[in-house]
Amino acid sequence: MSRAFVRETEGGEAFEDLPDRMISPHHLVTPSGLAQMEAEIESLQKRLSEAQSAADKAEVARLTRDLRYWSARRASSEVVPPPTDAAHVRFGARVTFEREDGRRQTYRIVGEDEADPAKGSLSYVSPLAQALMGKEIGDVVPIGQTTAEIVEIGL
Repeated sequence: MSRAFVRETEGGEAFEDLPDRMISPHHLVTPSGLAQMEAEIESLQKRLSEAQSAADKAEVARLTRDLRYWSARRASSEVVPPPTDAAHVRFGARVTFEREDGRRQTYRIVGEDEADPAKGSLSYVSPLAQALMGKEIGDVVPIGQTTAEIVEIGL
């Protein structure tokens, strides 16, 4: 293994330096997304302190990398206040649409780090969210090979 990727400690143990996680250029977050980020940073700081006390060098390296990532994301975050009206799909809005096959789906448009489609939230830069942004109730949007009609926009 290349010496560039291994650091030997005083005890002769070796572990890999972890490369930084990529920081996305998309920085919008909801107020709840910012709170999640701050909670993650607090949790990482606590776990890092515990790992340092336990002299767990691999865990220290991993937690340090994650703490750098979340601290950078927090520093570059732009908090978008919740929408004040439901006339159009906007960042932070909850939108319900009905697919051609009759299925109804509801998603909240949020920042990248807080998105979890399985739990009903989409990143604002996802293709589906981009198709929905700016639309009104009754508008039809393309979704994959089909279309869907927006039936509700909530705050």
